[in-house]
Amino acid sequence: MFGIGMPELIIILVIILIIFGAGKLPEIGGAIGKGIKNFKKATREPDEIDVTPDSKKIEEKK
Repeated sequence: MFGIGMPELIIILVIILIIFGAGKLPEIGGAIGKGIKNFKKATREPDEIDVTPDSKKIEEKK
């Protein structure tokens, strides 16, 4: 996967741990998880606004 092996992942995780600290990691992980969940939900749901004209809607307005 993108040429990233286990040693590279460990180095990246250590750098993240140093930058953010151990206390912030659960918050960061939760935020990333929620973001991914919302993105997947948004891609599966149909658009909320239907802009296509419907003959029944036009007739009801008359």
